[in-house]
Amino acid sequence: MLRRSLRPYWLHGYLLAYIALGLLADSRVTALWQQYGLGLLTVLVLWLCSRLIPEGERRQVWLCVGVATCFEIFGSLVWGVYRYRFHNLPLYVPPGHGLVYLFGLTAARTPVLTRYPRQAAAVALAVATAWTVAGLTVLTGLTGRVDVLGALCLPLFALFLLRSPRYQLFTALFIATSWLEIIGTSVGTWAWLPIAPGTHVGSGNPPSVIAGGYCVIDGSVIVLSILLSRLTRRLRPLRTPVAKAA
Repeated sequence: MLRRSLRPYWLHGYLLAYIALGLLADSRVTALWQQYGLGLLTVLVLWLCSRLIPEGERRQVWLCVGVATCFEIFGSLVWGVYRYRFHNLPLYVPPGHGLVYLFGLTAARTPVLTRYPRQAAAVALAVATAWTVAGLTVLTGLTGRVDVLGALCLPLFALFLLRSPRYQLFTALFIATSWLEIIGTSVGTWAWLPIAPGTHVGSGNPPSVIAGGYCVIDGSVIVLSILLSRLTRRLRPLRTPVAKAA
């Protein structure tokens, strides 16, 4: 009975385990070639896992890889609000975003999120709010940081949860992104600066509701996917050969 009830969640457990082990492995590598190997492995894992979902969603996953790469270049290499161990953009990070997006797409169809979608969203928002308040109060004494950046992300995350018709996706993304951010910063794979460069905005390590930032990435993927689908439908008649008159 227990095995049957857990069967719909095997992929999500695998993805969370791979993310944790991958980040732990990266924290132990001492050379870039080892990090490249981890990146190639993550691309392979993403390719294999994406074969389990419909073709349209598969395109969204790989589109997410491209969109996330642009956001990562800006956030880490240009703005520098967070930095990776080798001050680069690790090869595994873009496909890692694809794994997170795949987690969200498939988790949105699991029994718990289809039977109790609003309740699950309410729990996610409550946890995010509690984390935000803690980042501005009790956690400041433990971390020496005032997490204003996380607080700024909370309204954005709430907007996606309360207004988006795909709020189950963003509920699931909150789980995956919180998981990877807590593990990644805990093992030293990356670190958020105490003050966001060029601002006076303090940041936690990680910011409390950085899932709001991930929602922007994944929301961008949805918009781009819709635009590309419309463009494809418009171009399709132009590619259809015109039958010759007899």
